[in-house]
Amino acid sequence: MEKKKRFLVVSGPNLNLLGTRKISIYGEGSLDDIHKGLQQRAEELNVTVECKQFNSEGAIIDCLQEAPGRFDGVIINAGALAHYSYALRSAIGAMLLPCVEVFISNVHAREEFRHKSVIAPVCVGVIAGFGKKSYLLALDALVNLTGV
Repeated sequence: MEKKKRFLVVSGPNLNLLGTRKISIYGEGSLDDIHKGLQQRAEELNVTVECKQFNSEGAIIDCLQEAPGRFDGVIINAGALAHYSYALRSAIGAMLLPCVEVFISNVHAREEFRHKSVIAPVCVGVIAGFGKKSYLLALDALVNLTGV
């Protein structure tokens, strides 16, 4: 029997405030709600997900460095770090796992500084603007990419 595929979901700074922060942009519901939805979708897809949230860049990098050999792919919502963290970009590139970048909002409809992600070039794709469903779309994409 083949082992279930495992995916890591990493959410960055301030995403722990979902449901209380700028609801007009990020919607209602918490990060915990997103994680529960991902767990449910993972069961339907016969895969597993491990969800984590960090407010510090170094903790995200440490987590990503531990991912190879444990996970088959990564979903990352790096928050503001996506726009300027070259250290995070290097960590994603070094792990040699497919990584899908996620944004809850449509970053291209927002402030100019949000239009460019420095981590996007080392990710297999970017999903933005579908609210909290962006995470679910990313999981579906990784499952398809890894041939589950």
